[in-house]
Amino acid sequence: MPTGPCLTLPRNHQQFSLLRHHLLGKTFLTMLTSRTKAHLSLCNSQKPWQVHSQNDYLRQWLPRQESYLHHLLDREAPPEDRRCIICQQDGWNLFEEDEPEDLLEPEDLPFVSGPEFQPKENTMVIVDKSRVHRLEVRCCECPNAMSPDIQMFRHGFFPASFNRPKTVFTFRQLRRMTSSMFPHLVPDRYRELMRVARQWRQLKTMKWHGFGHRSDNPSTGELALFCPACPQPGINVLLDPSWKYTRSFVMDGNFKAEHLHPIKPFDEVWLSDGLGFMVGKDRYKMHLAEAADTVEKSSCNNHRAVNQANAARHKLESTGIGGVACARHGCFVPHSMVDFQKGERQMNMDYALCEASRHNMEGITRAVTFYDINCQYNKHFRVRVDRSRLLEMAPQLTIIPGIGLWHVHGHQDSCYVRYASNFIEGIGRIDGEIMETLWARLNLISPAARGMSSPHRKECLDYQMNDSNFCKMIRMKRTLCRKYKLARNGILESGKAFDRLDEAAPLHLKTEWLARERIAQSSRLNDPSAMDEYEINIKKAPSKKEIELRLLEEGNARNAAPSRRSVVTWISTGLAIEEAQIALLVEVRRIGRRSTETQRLDIARQRDRLQGQIDGFARSALTHLGEGFDADDEPEDLDVDILDDLDDDPADFTETSHTWTNSPELTVIPLPSNLGVDRCRRCMAEDLIPLEMSLREGQANDALHNLRIYLCNKAILFRTTVRQANSQALKTRAWSQVTSVQQAVSLHASIYTKTRKQMMKLEPGQDQLQKYKPLLREQLKISTAVGDPNARGQRNESLAWFWSVEVDLGGPDQSWNEEFYRVHWLRAKALRDRWREEMLLVKLEMDWTCKFFLWKTTIWGEHMQESLEKRLPGHGCYAGRQSHMYSLLAQDAQAAFQDLQNVLIEAGDE
Repeated sequence: MPTGPCLTLPRNHQQFSLLRHHLLGKTFLTMLTSRTKAHLSLCNSQKPWQVHSQNDYLRQWLPRQESYLHHLLDREAPPEDRRCIICQQDGWNLFEEDEPEDLLEPEDLPFVSGPEFQPKENTMVIVDKSRVHRLEVRCCECPNAMSPDIQMFRHGFFPASFNRPKTVFTFRQLRRMTSSMFPHLVPDRYRELMRVARQWRQLKTMKWHGFGHRSDNPSTGELALFCPACPQPGINVLLDPSWKYTRSFVMDGNFKAEHLHPIKPFDEVWLSDGLGFMVGKDRYKMHLAEAADTVEKSSCNNHRAVNQANAARHKLESTGIGGVACARHGCFVPHSMVDFQKGERQMNMDYALCEASRHNMEGITRAVTFYDINCQYNKHFRVRVDRSRLLEMAPQLTIIPGIGLWHVHGHQDSCYVRYASNFIEGIGRIDGEIMETLWARLNLISPAARGMSSPHRKECLDYQMNDSNFCKMIRMKRTLCRKYKLARNGILESGKAFDRLDEAAPLHLKTEWLARERIAQSSRLNDPSAMDEYEINIKKAPSKKEIELRLLEEGNARNAAPSRRSVVTWISTGLAIEEAQIALLVEVRRIGRRSTETQRLDIARQRDRLQGQIDGFARSALTHLGEGFDADDEPEDLDVDILDDLDDDPADFTETSHTWTNSPELTVIPLPSNLGVDRCRRCMAEDLIPLEMSLREGQANDALHNLRIYLCNKAILFRTTVRQANSQALKTRAWSQVTSVQQAVSLHASIYTKTRKQMMKLEPGQDQLQKYKPLLREQLKISTAVGDPNARGQRNESLAWFWSVEVDLGGPDQSWNEEFYRVHWLRAKALRDRWREEMLLVKLEMDWTCKFFLWKTTIWGEHMQESLEKRLPGHGCYAGRQSHMYSLLAQDAQAAFQDLQNVLIEAGDE
């Protein structure tokens, strides 16, 4: 039986020496397997002149895939004798003498003329890294010889066809070769290269995941690598009932991974449908056909993912992709990536999450999901799963919803304590935004995959995601070491901050606060509002938004005239412009004369935006104020008192030379309070006066509420941070926080002062005069009555009048301070608890990572033993190398983790 093709190559062809050197390192077995014999007669009936498409060649190759995979593994064995045992011809002389013209490079040709190159019958185009070669190839024709395509493959050439291969690609380099000056002289094998690249990628993926050593075919997600540091029962953990075995998921969509409609969808060939990260097409299409397509508007803020869920683009088969990754390490979850047909709909993400929850989670009963719109998405998730025939999720699995720390600030304020990771027990210290970093790498190939066929695109995405997970795996040691250091520092800093608050809190209050915290955490699944325990629970006076909403509803109820339907919104816009003017004026006066160029540019941009708002507001005034209003009247400068704390240096707020008379922040806008009551009556706009008065009350309530909050924060900062700072760095940091809070105090005090002055122009009633009193500088001082109302010498001290305006508490002297202290204490405790959990989880993940590598070592070691018993040296060599690689990864990780802990322990002892 021959061991290989009888091929010859002239030794005086120097340009082929590199190729011949490459081939000397490639080997193959001396036996012809039954799998090869079974495929020798395939497609023999094809006529030589019949034209085949790319997909026809792929269909011919699919039955040969297993044979190619085993021959690829055979090449991993050490070199053997290449002499044919029948004809005794040297197998190293691979090619016969070629045409003399092939010795010339395309750049050597002076001009292009004459007939094109006519290859001889046995001439083959060989695409190599060095160049594109035309060589006459003579394959072995001995009895029982392998088919020509298998002979070429065993020598390190990947054939583009299989019955009579005319084009092959070397294993060293599969890429397009061309000539800059004479590109038409180089054979165009781009289509063949694209097809061979798909086949090569499929063989390598199956080889990496051990299916050349297994008799079964891969099932869903088995051609994908997952995270070594996540708990996977049966692989790296033995479960026991504990929160430590929580699986964390992050979900997101990517609308840059678009896909055009395929030209011939009926003619597509799928090589790995559902075997990697992208879900299987048939079951997913059935789910989309059966799922209810509900149009849902956000009850939180107007989130793009919710409101554009049904936005379709007819030129695209897929508007993007969405999926799931582990939230702690950023590894894509196998078989959990889906295509979007319109926008980011719930039916798409439901399927992705259910598939992710089925991957190596047997026995895990707790999972935390982070999603940008989880406050809406998670409401009826279980109901949708129960109603669907194709959505499956273990009933004992508890899903805890969360929102990433960056996206949660775009939600309503109540969503922060309900869904931020800071307040989720058992999750450690993570941000829930790692999916955004993964899209960056995937988007590198998304434009190229946009016009591919559906199978080719998904294979490319799978391959890229596999590479991302592999990079995460080999760098997991470094990642966990960095997390260990951060957790250690976080425990120290958060522990000190909590201890300062804990020491000053009375024991009976701490006991009560702990009980309320436990109730909130246990009730969060059924009632997310229970987490409002971490917020300041003080009933405040009606805000400007509440009053505006009430006035709008009343106007709609009485069918107001067209000119009065939007007047409430117009007045509210004017109040917002006034607040922006005050904020800009405060900022201008704060930076003073010695402003930088960047600061002046920022001020100029703010003025430009503000002027545009003022111009639009003035144009609308003609509609609401009638013909008696003249927009060109000379306005007076805005009169605003910038109230500062007496503790501040007055020199910090010197007059600036960068403000001119007609600056936008000094422009008086045409509100009824600025026009006066008499002029409003002449303009027949007297009905606007009570509307503005109501909105002014809401504006004053908001300013006083914010003022109380920032003054309490400032008092607690002095008590827990400034006075406790024992180094220059801590003092600098503490005073920086105080300065930031003081700027907010100054802003809201100025807004209240301006608001009250405008209210006085609208002829307020006696009740309003008694309720909204003048704000004095001395009332903004932070005294011990705010910071510690029970301190010695405070018997005759009392808080300013605004501490008890519309506040539903027993006594202003103590309740405000107690409520703020409770929130600070609970949040500091939550931060300390998360860092403690982080340290415990990182230590466990170090152990799980090492066990994952050892498990891989064992699996590949078993494959090696089985291959050697079957006398498959190539298979055995590859399995042995894989086993050794994972063994080295385990040893390296164990040594790094142990060294890190020893170094930190010694540093702590010193």
